[in-house]
Amino acid sequence: MRVGIDCRLPYYQIGGISQYTLFLIQALAQLDGDSEYRIYHSRKDSQDYTPADDRFWRRSLWTPCHHRLERWSLALELLPERLDVFHSPDFIPPAGGASRRIITVHDLNFHYFPEFLTAESRRYYNDQIAWAVQAADAISADSEHTRQDLIRLLAIPPAKVQTIHLSVNPVYQAPAIAADVAATLARLGLAPGFILFVGTMEPRKNIPTLLQAYALARADHGVRVPLVLVGRRGWLYEEIFATIEALKLREHVVHLDQFDNQSLAHLYHSAGLLALPSHYEGFGLPPLEAMNCGCPVVTSDRGSLPEIVG
Repeated sequence: MRVGIDCRLPYYQIGGISQYTLFLIQALAQLDGDSEYRIYHSRKDSQDYTPADDRFWRRSLWTPCHHRLERWSLALELLPERLDVFHSPDFIPPAGGASRRIITVHDLNFHYFPEFLTAESRRYYNDQIAWAVQAADAISADSEHTRQDLIRLLAIPPAKVQTIHLSVNPVYQAPAIAADVAATLARLGLAPGFILFVGTMEPRKNIPTLLQAYALARADHGVRVPLVLVGRRGWLYEEIFATIEALKLREHVVHLDQFDNQSLAHLYHSAGLLALPSHYEGFGLPPLEAMNCGCPVVTSDRGSLPEIVG
């Protein structure tokens, strides 16, 4: 069987979906079998995510991610590949080019909170999702909550969508080497016990509320540990930094933009707690990573979070 996997997104952004895609490919390489896997990169991507395995082949695509004509352009590029299955981890399948198409839907945040997206992103997701879930031959959902959303909101037949919970990168595990953890903290100028947030800096994560709670904890309860925010700037992130300024927290909040997995594991081992007050999550990897490292977790009760941490 000839299987194609869309691996264009890591060129554009390294976030949760990109991590999911890369670890899926690594996991497939550990399976026995004679299937052939074609890993489709962006033509601009100099990184090679293809395992050193004779069953895996790198291919390059011209089609950019999140383009309004993406489905048609992908179909044309994939037509000569004669694929039996094509998996789209970022949920947009090609309009053709494979005998069967599988997509992964991570969440339906844009249905619940359209105001948390830019106007361009709203148009893109609203135009694409209804078509994508109908065009796909099978759908995987990260959580049962997302699966039920698909069934209820988009009228997907229950038999078409399956819940497949995510796992964590093996780097997030206890115990850690104390000297390595100490070296990371020294490099960042941190002491153990800080409050940690991990995620993209965007409205859905509800970071302004976390900042307000942190300011109250400092004013009313004598909290003196810093708040460490780990994550790249997403869309509509400006309110977060405006809130830091308005609450006069600049000296007490640390923002770390690009961060490798091993160093993040060291932060999980050192934090007093992980706080994730999201308005909505389709899964929520940071709480799982934190718990795997023995870090206490405080989350909201929205979306899939009770399913994952409860």
